[in-house]
Amino acid sequence: MTADLFSRQLVGSHVLIVGGTSGIGLSAAIQAKAAGAEVIVVGYDPSRAEQVAAEHGFAGWRAADVTRPETIALALADVDRVDHLVLLAGSFVVGKVLDADIAQLQRAFDERVWAAIHTVRALGERLAPDGSITLISGALGDRPNAYGTAVLASASSAMESLGRGLALELAPRRVNTLSPGPIDTPLLGKALGQGRDAYVEGLKATLPLHRLGTADEAGAAVVFLMANGWMNGATLNIDGGSRLV
Repeated sequence: MTADLFSRQLVGSHVLIVGGTSGIGLSAAIQAKAAGAEVIVVGYDPSRAEQVAAEHGFAGWRAADVTRPETIALALADVDRVDHLVLLAGSFVVGKVLDADIAQLQRAFDERVWAAIHTVRALGERLAPDGSITLISGALGDRPNAYGTAVLASASSAMESLGRGLALELAPRRVNTLSPGPIDTPLLGKALGQGRDAYVEGLKATLPLHRLGTADEAGAAVVFLMANGWMNGATLNIDGGSRLV
């Protein structure tokens, strides 16, 4: 089956993308809409979510703080059906275990593992029985470093385990996890601040492809996981080979 035939599987489907107002999530939303899906994006900032939905002609938008389950439930209360749920929200949580604020470190799990659980529970049977869920982890799960990413790496690995477990618990719904490597998104700039450019140039020199990935490349992988009905319980690495070096 060709990529075009895969994308046709999304025609008329209802797609909900949490973290869909920027970066990989926004790119996935744009590509899913182009494939014929009805897309609702969920973001933290209501004005941003509304603006993005209007600009790209999405079916709707919602706002929620994924660390607060009550706001997730409220945001999704009037969503009738979801064929494909995509969970991409999460900040770049950095801090060393011995001295970082514990509440900050906990956000790595709150924004990922618990946000996914609360969202799935909030939707319940409104998540189509033949639908899919796409989670996000990250290359740090395979290659943590010594620069304060131990907890974030642990949360990333936990997402992959959660995905495999949910693929069994929620069957015949499909559950997969996207594991991106270094992707050039607004999140990267926010995390690195003024040191972004120098860091990126040094990183490029170490990567096999000598560049960062793009949000469009990662977004296309999300669409693939939604549309390919034989992908289940898998982690898809889209990292340019970064985990090899």
